[in-house]
Amino acid sequence: MPPNFQTLFEWLKKMFFAALLGVVLAIFGAVMGATGFFGTLLIILGVACILPLFVFSYVLTILHWKHRYIGRHSTLWGVLLLVETSGWFKLIYIFRHIIPDMKSSGRYLKAAH
Repeated sequence: MPPNFQTLFEWLKKMFFAALLGVVLAIFGAVMGATGFFGTLLIILGVACILPLFVFSYVLTILHWKHRYIGRHSTLWGVLLLVETSGWFKLIYIFRHIIPDMKSSGRYLKAAH
C-alpha cells in the first residue's frame, strides 16, 4: 500500500519551519560563540531542529520516486538517488518532482485529480 503523500507533504512543511527555527538558533549560537555554554547549547539545538528535515526529505525523495514518479527516466533517477551520495540529485529531484506534486502542477496535475 503506497503511503499517503498529502500527509507526508504536510509533515515536510512542518519540518521545514522547524528547520528555519534551527537555522536561527544555530546562527545565534555562532554569534554568541561556540566556546561558551549557551552558544554551544544553541548550536546543538539548532542542529537538532535541522537534522530531521534532512533525514525525512531523503526518505521522502526515495518513496516519491518509487510510488509517484511520472516521467521517462525512472531508471536513471533511481540510480542517481540511490548511488549518488552528495545529495545534489536529491535536491534537483525535490524541485523537479516533489514540489510540483505538492502543488499539483506540471506533469503531476493529472495525478491529483
